Amino acid sequence: MRLLLAEDDPKLLKSLIHILEANRFMADGVSNGEDALAYALSREYDGIILDIMMPGADGIEVLKRLRKEGVQTPALFLTARSEISQRVEGLDAGADDYLSKPFSTAELLARIRAMLRRKCSYLPDLLSYNGLTLNRSTYELEYKGDTQPLRGKEFQLFEMLMQQPHQIISTEQFITHIWGWETNVDTSVVWVHISNLRKKLENLHAPVRIRFIRNAGYILEENGNDL
Repeated sequence: MRLLLAEDDPKLLKSLIHILEANRFMADGVSNGEDALAYALSREYDGIILDIMMPGADGIEVLKRLRKEGVQTPALFLTARSEISQRVEGLDAGADDYLSKPFSTAELLARIRAMLRRKCSYLPDLLSYNGLTLNRSTYELEYKGDTQPLRGKEFQLFEMLMQQPHQIISTEQFITHIWGWETNVDTSVVWVHISNLRKKLENLHAPVRIRFIRNAGYILEENGNDL
């Protein structure tokens, strides 16, 4: 997924790009409204993150011009807490959401995921792999008519695996994506959730397993599959 990030504070811009890339997003960063407009009109993005207060054209003006040009890419505004009237104006201009500064990494990532979920082409309700289905609406795993409910973090972990079967996902990637860049969550928490997911796959008799690869991470694959 490719995001466009417009933020005039160079330190914050650099930090946010690092966070996004660590969470497997591709990110283009600009520091003013004119560049944001130029990038958004010349390239294809899955989401746009705009600081309201920027030199040149501000975030609201940028979004108004994009919407006028027919660009309907989901947009998230970054705002100062005092900019209440501007937040309302931004939503009226076509923004999907706003996030007040200062904000946590976890909340930023959650807002981005919510923004991207609004793109019907991005997140279908069902993910399927080898006959196993993950229902994003009900948080359930289903195989041949049998179901297993997933708790919040279990669902998020398994969603990542289902989106990238046969690809290794490290423990650090799970933690950063789900709990946020600044979390103190121990790696053992991921192991516990993976253990619970394995039990639920066994209960369903699904031909799918989560395999641990030493010094690498976890991979979702068919039973009996080996690298």
